[in-house]
Amino acid sequence: SVSILGDSYSTFRDFVVPDTNYVWYPRDSVKHNDVVDVRQTWWHQFIRKGNFRLEQNNSFSGATICHTGYRGEDYSDRSYVTRHHFLGSPDIIIVFGGTNDSWAKAPVGDFQYEQWTRQDLYSFRPAMACLLSSLQDRYPGTEMYVVINTELSAEVTESMKIISDHYGVTWIQLHDIDKQWGHPSQKGMAQIAEQLAEVIK
Repeated sequence: SVSILGDSYSTFRDFVVPDTNYVWYPRDSVKHNDVVDVRQTWWHQFIRKGNFRLEQNNSFSGATICHTGYRGEDYSDRSYVTRHHFLGSPDIIIVFGGTNDSWAKAPVGDFQYEQWTRQDLYSFRPAMACLLSSLQDRYPGTEMYVVINTELSAEVTESMKIISDHYGVTWIQLHDIDKQWGHPSQKGMAQIAEQLAEVIK
């Protein structure tokens, strides 16, 4: 069973839990993005082809890993750090995030691997470390993967790799993903599914 902790890239209307999470897919106009069927999403393709089972998709469009969102707003209600408690009982957890932290230019902060205060979690590096540490505490024995989007800031990209390595979590760096309006197209979704399948057997 697979649970997903994600952002807009992993959303689809009526297919996220809880259903109050904001979704990005599908768009009203195909010219904005041609992903119009849930079977076209990366996670649906990955799960079907891998003979996995979806445990829970807790994805929230626009969500940041840390508590700082766009325009410096407080996103603690939707951050990955907040939502990681609600993933069911999976065998595999896929964390696909960091995109909005990069786009929103959230504070990067310092590498910090313990004794996080609430204020620390408004910066990306401490929040990313706290997230992976908390996931390992809450879901022992679970396989975890961190998926890193293309076209993120160098600081966010490298920080995700360094922090994942610190916790022994496998990271998957995506490459050459086709996008429309900054989001994977049908082609891009298939590319993500294929690149994940190369690592997660």
